[in-house]
Amino acid sequence: MTHLGGGSSSSYLLERAWVDGAVCDEVLVEIEDGRFTTVVPRNSSLDDEASSSRREFHRPADEPSRLPGLTLPGLANDHSHAFHRALRGRTQRERGTFWTWREQMYDVAGRLTPDGYFALARATYREMVAAGYTSVSEFHYLHHRPDGSPHDHPNAMGEALVAAAAEAGIRITLLDTCYLSSGFGAPPEGVQRRYSDGTAAAWAERAGDGPAAIHSVRAVPRDQLAVFRGRAPLHVHLSEQVAENQACLAAYGVTPTRLLHDEGLLGPDTTVVHATHLTDDDIALLGGTRTNVCITPTTERDLADGIGPARRLAEAGCRVSIGSDSHAVVDPFEELRGLEMDERLATQERGHWTAAELLAVGTPRRIAVGEPADLVTIDTRSPRTAGTGADEHTAVYAATAADVTHVVVGGRPVHTAADVEQIGRELDRAMGDLWPAP
Repeated sequence: MTHLGGGSSSSYLLERAWVDGAVCDEVLVEIEDGRFTTVVPRNSSLDDEASSSRREFHRPADEPSRLPGLTLPGLANDHSHAFHRALRGRTQRERGTFWTWREQMYDVAGRLTPDGYFALARATYREMVAAGYTSVSEFHYLHHRPDGSPHDHPNAMGEALVAAAAEAGIRITLLDTCYLSSGFGAPPEGVQRRYSDGTAAAWAERAGDGPAAIHSVRAVPRDQLAVFRGRAPLHVHLSEQVAENQACLAAYGVTPTRLLHDEGLLGPDTTVVHATHLTDDDIALLGGTRTNVCITPTTERDLADGIGPARRLAEAGCRVSIGSDSHAVVDPFEELRGLEMDERLATQERGHWTAAELLAVGTPRRIAVGEPADLVTIDTRSPRTAGTGADEHTAVYAATAADVTHVVVGGRPVHTAADVEQIGRELDRAMGDLWPAP
């Protein structure tokens, strides 16, 4: 994890802010060592005696910086493959399926070096920050050289990601990912060789303790899953494709969800990604174990994966999060409204999630004393947001990443609207290195 902030103080006067599940006007926040020390809404409606003193609006000795617009807690990107950003605008040009897209993704994966990965990831993470993401869970499996041999520094590719995140100003949880098989015991093929450590034990020796991921039940044989018991946090791709479910049933006689449950790998420390094609029993298992579920609507839409049962999973007891995954789109507001819009398409009914519920999905942190000081401010007077209420409905149903004007991570400003042009140039350079002009 990259820790940002610390050793400094700052203060902001927020024109409007999402505090404790409601929009408040004129919120003063003070920050020390990367955390909120004061949060005082001028229009606080708190009525208990203990909080009456907080209603007295005050300003610190140094005039705070004013942030016009609507400010939210930092948004969390719970699933990313940074190198997939190189595929945007290229893999959408022809007909195909997830499996044909995967071949194009493998082509890019085979050409990245630590230096090239750093440049691509830094630009991608800067785009995320500009969109309002202040943290990212990076699902990392590009470990070795293209022929499968280790780099001189075995974790050089992962270290490049951590360094890129630090320079971009985003918090990163690097999920070192185990990938051993091309499918249910078959050996790795082609570029997959650079993903594999040979065995789960060898992966654990290289990866060490800490955050981890199982690529999928097709990429890690059942007899090696025990290595992951007790790892926290633990992420895993789950039932993204019907073909994965069918192959798992053929190999083990159970669904991928049941397999993970039987191996003791579901629970509050585990996040399953996609969870698109589930049985009723799968949903009950995930909810009953309080397993987290990350839905990535724009990627699932782009890859023609299908529409997952996000609302049912939430009602069953799962905490739902969002991710930009393949970065076909990097826009947390589009991901959040995608949860609702996709449910509408699947059910032909509206109103499955409230705007407040969707903000809670996207912003797991709060603007509250003691919390990490991550702030995202959106313009409430843009052509997209003007006249929409300047509240949670504006954020979820009107705003886009283009409306983000200011981002603070750990109390430190890491993005303003003036940075957008520079980020575009940096992305263009990174793509030019991967896709040389004909």
